Amino acid sequence: MTEPISDSVVDPVVDPVVVGTDGSTGATRAVEWAADHAGLRGLPLRVVHAAERLPYDVPRYPVPDSYDRMAPSGWQILDHAERAARDRRPGLDVTTELVEGRPGRVLREQAARAAEVVMGSHGAGGFPGMLLGSVGNQVAGHVAVPVVVVRPAPPEAGAEIAVGFDCSEASGPALAYAFEEARLRGHRVRIVCAWEPPVPYGPAIAMDLDEMRQAAEDYARGELQPWQGGYADVKIELDMVRAHPVSALLDASSRAALLVVGSHGRNAFTAAVLGSVSRAVLAHAHCPVAVVRGEPRR
Repeated sequence: MTEPISDSVVDPVVDPVVVGTDGSTGATRAVEWAADHAGLRGLPLRVVHAAERLPYDVPRYPVPDSYDRMAPSGWQILDHAERAARDRRPGLDVTTELVEGRPGRVLREQAARAAEVVMGSHGAGGFPGMLLGSVGNQVAGHVAVPVVVVRPAPPEAGAEIAVGFDCSEASGPALAYAFEEARLRGHRVRIVCAWEPPVPYGPAIAMDLDEMRQAAEDYARGELQPWQGGYADVKIELDMVRAHPVSALLDASSRAALLVVGSHGRNAFTAAVLGSVSRAVLAHAHCPVAVVRGEPRR
């Protein structure tokens, strides 16, 4: 277990947005994104830094004063992040917490008392290696709350939230998150539904691809009807894309302010904890990515 070593007090009733920082440029971008997000949702923000002991600093042979040397640097990182958050969102309720432990474990434990968890896509100590998913893959899909990995939005990003949809009930939490984000931001929702013709078995059979596509679109629209009724003020665009889901989602991310994916699904979107589609999207998306496992808290 990690050991909190901060005296910060967090509202015991309202779960905050938690953002991890290591002082890097990417982490500061994540802090600013998290501050905007917390402000939109009316939630407090908790900024966390993980002070990880050196690999050879084992209990039997502790390095003298190793934590004492790390703590001042950690508090400086947190002070910088807190200023960035307050500059971004004046009046936002911001607390900081310095925690001893491995970054992935720290964020997983923080998620137990968070509305969601945010981190940068790159790191430089504290929360490193996000491009390869060393921390992100330890958190996304492993916690009940949404996990957002912040990457720079593309210059041509439109006012839209893109979300992967496979017509299954497992897509529900991701859709709920995407629609709520779109409503709060005044954006439209682009629903990406990837499909590919089935591989024929036995003798080749003639397939009308246009007819198959239309049938898939009609089914998807029927599944989306309740969402359209529940978010009448949100514009919806359905993209039926004949492509692998990763290709379809990455293409959508080049124009979106945020891409939302589920960590579980069926067919091409199937994932065990965090599947191949979600992993690929986290590694290569052009915009921030939200991985939603369970029902998002509001």
